[in-house]
Amino acid sequence: MASQVPPVVRVGVAAVVKSADDKLVMGVRKGSSAGKWQFPGGHLEVGESIFECAERETLEEAGLVVRAEKILAVTNDIFDPTSRHYITLFVACRRLDEAQEPQTLEPEKCEGWFWTTWSEIKTLAASEVGKQKFFLPIINLLNEHPDIETLF
Repeated sequence: MASQVPPVVRVGVAAVVKSADDKLVMGVRKGSSAGKWQFPGGHLEVGESIFECAERETLEEAGLVVRAEKILAVTNDIFDPTSRHYITLFVACRRLDEAQEPQTLEPEKCEGWFWTTWSEIKTLAASEVGKQKFFLPIINLLNEHPDIETLF
């Protein structure tokens, strides 16, 4: 008889890529949580630093070469209390080349990337319709850290 592996808490890393004109890269998810707005990011791999993960995921997903600078915030994201629980680390990142634009390199995971501002994110997330547009870690980030834009 096969034994079942109990669910584990996973570590997600979200790269908050900010441009010189204070805009942020966001994408629209496909697959799990389809249609939700997200930052570039993914799972922390064994042996990888948090900053390495933010830089790797941003390059893999959006083709942007970034430098991770600091951890902005941490959220506790319970999608399903029996099976899907994440700790998400939000990492401030800057493009090494300000002229470089995001590309959709994983079209099976993301519809596309766009630029927005903290103000636009916060305004949209404050509405009931807007709350449905964001990936859970971003909603938790805004609820737990309402002045997040002042951190970087």
